[in-house]
Amino acid sequence: MSEAKPEGTMFGHPKGLFLLFTTELWERFSYYAMRAILVLYLVDKVQTEGGHGLGWSQADAISLYGTFTGLVYLTPLIGGWLADTYLGQRKAIYIGGFLMAAGQFLLGTPHAWVPGMEIEMFYLGLGTLILGNGLFKPNISTMVGDLYEEGDHRRDGAFTIFYMGINVGAFLSGIIVGSVVAAYDGNFQAGFICAGIGMIASLIIQFFFAQKLLGDIGTVPAAKVDQRKNEAKGEVRKEPLTKIERDRIKVIMVMGLFTIVFWAGFEQAGGLMNLFTNDFTDRTIGSWEVPTTWFQSLNAMFIVLFAPVIASIWIKLGKNEPNSPVKFALGLFFLAVGFLFMIGAVLEMGGDASVKSSMWWLVGAYFFHTMGELCLSPIGLSMVTKLAPLRIASLMMGAWFLFIAAANKIGGLVGSLIGHGGSVEDQLANAMAIFAGIAITSVLSAIILYLMADKLVDWMHGAESKHDSEEKALEEEIAVTAEHEAIKR
Repeated sequence: MSEAKPEGTMFGHPKGLFLLFTTELWERFSYYAMRAILVLYLVDKVQTEGGHGLGWSQADAISLYGTFTGLVYLTPLIGGWLADTYLGQRKAIYIGGFLMAAGQFLLGTPHAWVPGMEIEMFYLGLGTLILGNGLFKPNISTMVGDLYEEGDHRRDGAFTIFYMGINVGAFLSGIIVGSVVAAYDGNFQAGFICAGIGMIASLIIQFFFAQKLLGDIGTVPAAKVDQRKNEAKGEVRKEPLTKIERDRIKVIMVMGLFTIVFWAGFEQAGGLMNLFTNDFTDRTIGSWEVPTTWFQSLNAMFIVLFAPVIASIWIKLGKNEPNSPVKFALGLFFLAVGFLFMIGAVLEMGGDASVKSSMWWLVGAYFFHTMGELCLSPIGLSMVTKLAPLRIASLMMGAWFLFIAAANKIGGLVGSLIGHGGSVEDQLANAMAIFAGIAITSVLSAIILYLMADKLVDWMHGAESKHDSEEKALEEEIAVTAEHEAIKR
């Protein structure tokens, strides 16, 4: 959000993209490392009984985990507003990163150091993490969009590359933190310390290379930049939002509704599909059984492998590159294909819960879900930076995360319909109904969105066209307004 743009490219993209890629990689490593061991730490026996945790019940631990993830997606709305209005993106990232590192180290404080205050230190660490995440998460994404001029077709590819960084961090976190915890005899607090070190690495990288590779991007609050641009054009705003801005925000809101559909289905990976893997899947290779949790790494692995491929496809398509609504529709379609694989797994069992389905059904499901994610999630981040009014860009990015928060809650409610009190056969039948229901909903949503694509693109007012600028859209709006006024007279 600065007039001064840094020069220099790497692999066809600004070098600053790869700085933000690396910064986000280590931040996501920190976050996913903590998330991977949070519930395990809560339910582990208290230290006096030979464990290193807090001794909570599973129900209480899962309840708190749900509250935590909900707040993680809520606070970016506040952090985005603070950055747009007062701090600027870069300062918000520094403050947020520091708070997140502090939160990790507070979680990692040995119980022996604070006898009788373990719970208080835990809540303090968790709260600090939530606040830091709110400042960091929306602003790092907004800065990626600021590297590109309006209409630059490389933007979607850039967010796909950026998204790969997120998943490299996610993939490494489980392996490294799991190894650290094992090395320290199951001490989960050592894992939190490891996560804190990852956050410090993110801050150091950003601090030393930001000015060189990002120039002035993110140093001035968006509201001030927008005001300067308007003053330079001799414009004075008479209303909070122009018609163009309102139309573009409508696109974000509409696309957000379809985002809920996608993520509510996709997030079955950690719930219903995880249970299906554990209870109904043949995971043996010879005499060795693949751990259930390993299947959770398939998504991150596929993203790391295929994100560059998808990014290069968008670039090579050039003028034929599909617009954001069509990419979203494609993502929903791929989600449905993934659940067809899960339906196949259930059909292979023939209603007999004692028969195990092949693990390859799961591999296929995770592959197509990942393809859908690559068509939708990074494109959604890119779209928000294209369409959000300059002075509230980070605020709108925070609003975008609220759709994902809603999707996580809905996804949990849908997955819980499998039931736990009935027979195993009933659970299997319920799983079949859920998989089919999500697949049908995804296909219908994809069709509706595809049919709406042209209208949504019209509301974007040239934001996705390389040749149409906002100035041209403004000229068109002025002409239409003048015509309406002439008719009134």
